[in-house]
Amino acid sequence: MEKFEDPSGSPWPRGHRFADRTRANHATVHELLTAGLSRRAIGRQLRMTSRTVKLFADAATPEDLFRGQWQGRPSKLDAFKPYLDDRRNQGCTNAWTVGEEIVPLGYQGSYQRVRAYFRAKRTSPNPITARPPSPRVAAGWILRRPETLPEIDHLRLKAVLVHCPELNALTTHVRSFAQILAERQGERLPQWLDAVRRDAPQPPHPRRRHRT
Repeated sequence: MEKFEDPSGSPWPRGHRFADRTRANHATVHELLTAGLSRRAIGRQLRMTSRTVKLFADAATPEDLFRGQWQGRPSKLDAFKPYLDDRRNQGCTNAWTVGEEIVPLGYQGSYQRVRAYFRAKRTSPNPITARPPSPRVAAGWILRRPETLPEIDHLRLKAVLVHCPELNALTTHVRSFAQILAERQGERLPQWLDAVRRDAPQPPHPRRRHRT
């Protein structure tokens, strides 16, 4: 079933049966709390476990439940969020423009998802960032030949490397070594080794013990 974003800007999906039932239960629990019922009494009346009542009671808004239960679910937009973040950092806050840009890259979701993500980034008191790729996924991008890497994966790798100079240098060295092997340019190995040593992380200096 297609999910529809709340016109108010909430990321909580409307038009989804589970989401609407959760919202209704949240409202009912808080109405009964306001009426003076205990959590145990609410559990008996609504036939909820104590843990479920606590979840609804502790959530100030349904959006709090959304962030806890829905945010980790896969979305068609997930792979493109690093690109969206980069474009926002560059000053482009027009969701329609960026939505048009990611369609040729393979995005098949709705424009409403892009708009809701931009709106959440703008209105949330806590920074919302795209989930970083796992080390295994990032390593796969680095080890692949750049010309065979899909454009969206290239963009996601770029978003990772821009925040990690060490990994950026490692990527350069890995690809240079692959080129040396593919083109049988053994004479470049000494120069390549010098570059690797130059960029290698330096071990921390041991702290000197002061005599007393």
